Amino acid sequence: MDLTSLYAHQHRKRATPTSYRSGASSSSTMSHTAFFYGTLMAPPVLHRVIWGSQTPPTPAHASLLSIRPAILHAHQRRHVKDADYPAVIPSTHDSEVRGTLVEGLTDGDIWRLDIFEGDEYERRHVKVRVLKSKGRAGDAEHEDVEGDEVSAQTYIWIAGEHRLESEEWDFDHFVKEKMSRWVGREAADEGFQDVDDAVAALNDPTGGRGDSPEYPQFYE
Repeated sequence: MDLTSLYAHQHRKRATPTSYRSGASSSSTMSHTAFFYGTLMAPPVLHRVIWGSQTPPTPAHASLLSIRPAILHAHQRRHVKDADYPAVIPSTHDSEVRGTLVEGLTDGDIWRLDIFEGDEYERRHVKVRVLKSKGRAGDAEHEDVEGDEVSAQTYIWIAGEHRLESEEWDFDHFVKEKMSRWVGREAADEGFQDVDDAVAALNDPTGGRGDSPEYPQFYE
């Protein structure tokens, strides 16, 4: 399955600059931009983490997110040993990682994502390039066409290269062979329970999204 088919139907322009949540002002929470390169490129996985469901709970939720293809230079993506997910680490200038650029994430979304990624990763600021069109591997006449440079946050592997395979992690293989373990009827707990437990522990009616003045904002 081509990556484009997974995020194309999720590509929406944000209807308004304000939050969809009742009573929340545009200044009540920051909007974040993230670059995803692994399991979170699959919309059902991303939605399960940030919303607790594999699909947007309402059309208003979906309208908050803008998802575009992007590329991160000077990094490489490697398969984590005995795992379905990848790692990204800094690398040589000619290395690159294709992924998705997601705009419109809230403070609470980032909080959930931090829990999901755990202590194997560190969230860092990077520069990525939007992909205006995707090239074909090995075809010099159809190369990637890069657009604007965008500041984003991504999760960099910090748990040691000894835990990584030498080969590239393959998103298409994950979608075809592994994603059913993450979402769907056969899904097991792949880190979602940690997020669900943290949200439940807040006893927060906003689901950890911090829209109520009774609950603290997670980030400055």
